[in-house]
Amino acid sequence: MDIFEKLRNNWGPIGASAKALNSHHYFSFPKLEGEIGPHMKFRGMNVLNWSLNNYLGLANHPEVRKADAEASAKWGLAYPMGARMMSGNSDLHELFEKELAEFVGKKDAFLLNYGYQGVMSVIECVCDHRDVIVYDAEAHACLIDGIRLHKAKMGQYYKYNHNDMASLEKNLIRAAKLAEEKGGGILVITEGVFGMSGKVGSLDKIVELKKKYNFRLLVDDAHGFGTMGENGGGVGEMFGVSEDIDLYFSTFAKSMAAIGAFVAADDPDIIMFLKYNMRSQTYAKALPMPYVEGGRKRLELIKAHPELRTQLWEIVHALQNGLRSRGFNIGDTESPVTPVFMQGLEGGLPEVTNMVRDLRENMGIFCSIVVYPVIPKGQIILRLIPTASHTLEDVEKTLNAFDTMRGKLDAGIYRANLAVPA
Repeated sequence: MDIFEKLRNNWGPIGASAKALNSHHYFSFPKLEGEIGPHMKFRGMNVLNWSLNNYLGLANHPEVRKADAEASAKWGLAYPMGARMMSGNSDLHELFEKELAEFVGKKDAFLLNYGYQGVMSVIECVCDHRDVIVYDAEAHACLIDGIRLHKAKMGQYYKYNHNDMASLEKNLIRAAKLAEEKGGGILVITEGVFGMSGKVGSLDKIVELKKKYNFRLLVDDAHGFGTMGENGGGVGEMFGVSEDIDLYFSTFAKSMAAIGAFVAADDPDIIMFLKYNMRSQTYAKALPMPYVEGGRKRLELIKAHPELRTQLWEIVHALQNGLRSRGFNIGDTESPVTPVFMQGLEGGLPEVTNMVRDLRENMGIFCSIVVYPVIPKGQIILRLIPTASHTLEDVEKTLNAFDTMRGKLDAGIYRANLAVPA
């Protein structure tokens, strides 16, 4: 078989849905235009946008825009050229690392050029063929891909049921036995905030298990950094267990509204090991200077303006409480991530797409549909991301739209009509 012929006829799970629904550029790969924020344009229409991970509204903050522009003018987008180890290091990269480490309660950090490939590389770098990995069943795709890079055979990583400590302990017992046989160690991997369900990882309970089992803990806190904890230091700060997290990772793509990432630890030797052995950094260009200077400005604003978090959580509570009071199932979210679970619908995905078309075309509300393999098979969610830039008026408009949608849903309109309801 020709390899391209195989690909041409199989777009994968998400692509198959897009193909069946003819939804490219609508549900998948949509084009939002205008200034980043709650109010943008979609296919020429003004929409209220709930689909950006711009939690603290920093994407268009005037100080951020100024810092980005000045750094770009000063350095250009190329500087520094080369990987950090060879020719791409600078005092500003190292200063930013110290600031990030201090913010999340760690002694040292390593600045990464990208988040997804960065955390994959952390896992690949830390674990050798003797080590055993134990990970949460709902871990993000970047973590799963990192686990797949594990140098050992498949039998040396175990999946525990999502946030289930009994399941984790059962797998730690298995892992401890295998690690002893292999002469290796154990790495437990979880998330601070699970980006689809909004649930918070049970970090407080996981670290309690360290009293019984010898393992190291890696936490991907992409959605918790900047939003969770008293100072925005993440879920570790929220639970008061930051010192028990052995490897703390976050991307800049959420609260920082930027590109890049970092990994932090309390042992400077571990950070040095990562600096000399992470393939995604050793063989790739350093984070360009505008992102370094722009990132430092964003971190400065997060620290200096706690009101941004206060505004975010005011919107979060208003939206989530409003949805719950109207009978919508938003699960057990404890974070800004707001999933609306659309389960038990006779019309399945086509019915949900009719709902979302109605929201976008007739009510001016833009949110995303999420399906397998991003979430488990059989689930469909509408995912809303509140930000500090939204207003209570935005929330009220959205809740009214969902009220209208609920009435049409109960009346069977979305199931009965393929056309978008007027």
